[in-house]
Amino acid sequence: MYDSKFNIGRKTPAMIFSETHEDLMKEGEKWLKDTTNSCTIVAALIVTIVFAAVITVPGGSDGKSDLPILSRDKAFIIFMISDALALFSSASSLLMFLSILTSRYAKIDFLYTLPKRLICGLITLFVAMVSMMVAFGATLHLIFGQKTT
Repeated sequence: MYDSKFNIGRKTPAMIFSETHEDLMKEGEKWLKDTTNSCTIVAALIVTIVFAAVITVPGGSDGKSDLPILSRDKAFIIFMISDALALFSSASSLLMFLSILTSRYAKIDFLYTLPKRLICGLITLFVAMVSMMVAFGATLHLIFGQKTT
């Protein structure tokens, strides 16, 4: 893991680094928890919104077969795919952020585990936001973009 050579005081470079950067680790932990809390709230809101959107189908459903009225429209397929992607990626993001919040915050975790989880969580949160906006645009097209004859 680290170099195991000792200096005159019988300390390894890792031991000296840990001693001199203790405050930095505490500040990093506080920043990571604050950032993760904020992102968790956003991810939970997106999960709620896209779940509600997939249940309330735009345009309503047919009274006979309960199929969506606009299901043959390409915008409806775009809506369903982007909404499903938003739901999946926001749920994944939420799980990533919760795994950061429940982490043990050990020194070695700051080197590999926590940055990887944070980056994965932020990327999936961004994908969820973009997918949600695509679903919103498709819904607007379905509702207001219909040609009247």
